[in-house]
Amino acid sequence: MSTPEEQIKKTTFDYIVVGGGSAGAAVASRLSEDADVEVALIEAGPDDRGKEVILRLDRWMELLESGYDWDYPIEAQENGNSFMRHARAKVMGGCSSHNSCIAFWAPREDIDEWEQRFGATGWNAEMAYELYRRLESNEDAGPDAPHHGDSGPVHLMNIPAHDPSGQALLDACEQAGIPRTAFNTGETVINGAGLFQINRQADGTRASSSVSYIHPIADRPNFTLLTDLRARALRIDEDNTCTGVDVVDGAFGRTRALTARHEVIVSAGAIDTPKLLMLSGIGPAEHLRQNGVAVRVDSPGVGEHLQDHPEGVIQWEAKQPMTETSTQWWEIGIFTTTEDGLERPDLMFHYGSVPFDMHTLRQGYPTTENGFCLTPNVTHARSRGTVRLRSSDFRDKPLVDPRYFTDPHDMRVMIAGIRTAREIVAQPAMAAWAGEELYPGAEVQTDEQIRDYITKTHNTVYHPAGSVRMGAADDTMSPLDPELRVKGITRLRVADASVMPTLTTVNPNITVMMIGERCADLVKQARAASTQDRSVGATAS
Repeated sequence: MSTPEEQIKKTTFDYIVVGGGSAGAAVASRLSEDADVEVALIEAGPDDRGKEVILRLDRWMELLESGYDWDYPIEAQENGNSFMRHARAKVMGGCSSHNSCIAFWAPREDIDEWEQRFGATGWNAEMAYELYRRLESNEDAGPDAPHHGDSGPVHLMNIPAHDPSGQALLDACEQAGIPRTAFNTGETVINGAGLFQINRQADGTRASSSVSYIHPIADRPNFTLLTDLRARALRIDEDNTCTGVDVVDGAFGRTRALTARHEVIVSAGAIDTPKLLMLSGIGPAEHLRQNGVAVRVDSPGVGEHLQDHPEGVIQWEAKQPMTETSTQWWEIGIFTTTEDGLERPDLMFHYGSVPFDMHTLRQGYPTTENGFCLTPNVTHARSRGTVRLRSSDFRDKPLVDPRYFTDPHDMRVMIAGIRTAREIVAQPAMAAWAGEELYPGAEVQTDEQIRDYITKTHNTVYHPAGSVRMGAADDTMSPLDPELRVKGITRLRVADASVMPTLTTVNPNITVMMIGERCADLVKQARAASTQDRSVGATAS
């Protein structure tokens, strides 16, 4: 593997993708399929090849707050846990190299809403499901799921039913009125529980975007991978055309200028993408001025509409020894509703076969070495937060303010989640497994007591999204048009979770890869149209 000094011998490319994460790896891989274009992929973190702690999916929890984590603190929360941190991966593959690889196709209603409610023309379930098929191979889909792909780069598999406590939990869900179900069948699961599908290879290697899209093409002649290079600012000329990006190498601290002949695609994620745009003069004008950044485009929606899946936790001591092996320790999902008439579930649980005391221990709650937990999370939180600059220095972490539970809907759903978790675990099927409830504890019963517990101890499912959303061309609060182009700047697009008008009901990682696939299609279409225009012009002359 080359050093940053050796890497940047070439500085001009047709396309530059900033961020080697879930979407960025897909964009770069697909664009480089055209042998006539030169593509560079820039990643601030290291290469993941040869790093077992990254590649082994069952070690993912070791990565939280590690050297492979940007580890963003959040601003003080008026209604939430101010100790909480947003893990953002600092390595090739981005959060797909850092997460538990829970693999979901989003409900059709989620994607259709982007088009119907927000004016993101072309973003609908028909489009998305075609791209889901293209990006995945799914040997476990079975004959009842003919919609699945069989030759895509991202390998999906069913989690095997090896955990006896987990199987008892699924029995308990049935006893509580939540039937067993399969996921990724093409139908929206409003009330159901089952083992997840995950993007993992048969040998236990995570099928991250890096493993799936970049490892196979790393030696492609027209593809250049540049790691350990941090984007400082986009290069934008006097005509508001993006011509490239300034990067700083981690080894020597030197700024280099990289040039894009055609387009730059920013795929730095829902926290770092708005930061980079603002550092480049694209964002809320007054905020930019306050931080000494010259305003190129007054785009008030940059850094707005930050969304997430807030997560609570309820933990039990186990009466029997818990499993000592797992694909990734969080193998079961439960969906249900807290009110009638919903077309999508408003409550989701992840089941963990390990203790989860990240925020409870500091509050004095007991812990265990042998336990299981359920983590209720709000699938469609209504609270909205912001990402802002801390200063004009690219090295400073941004100000991340999720504003958790500022909409009372979210706390209502979370309180209902704690009560539903107790109802499930109280069923006969869990009698041989469920010992003492460690937190919040059996004495915490009233809404007020549960609210206080959640406020002090809640976490996130690490799903920030929506901070540079796409929308109708005339929507001033949507910084992007439906083709992911940054309004007011030419030759610049965004492709990552920040573009989502609303966060998906489910874990969004596969959808973020789908966004990368869609972006590559849009760029290819623009290139084809430009080539045709030049051809017609030459013929006419």
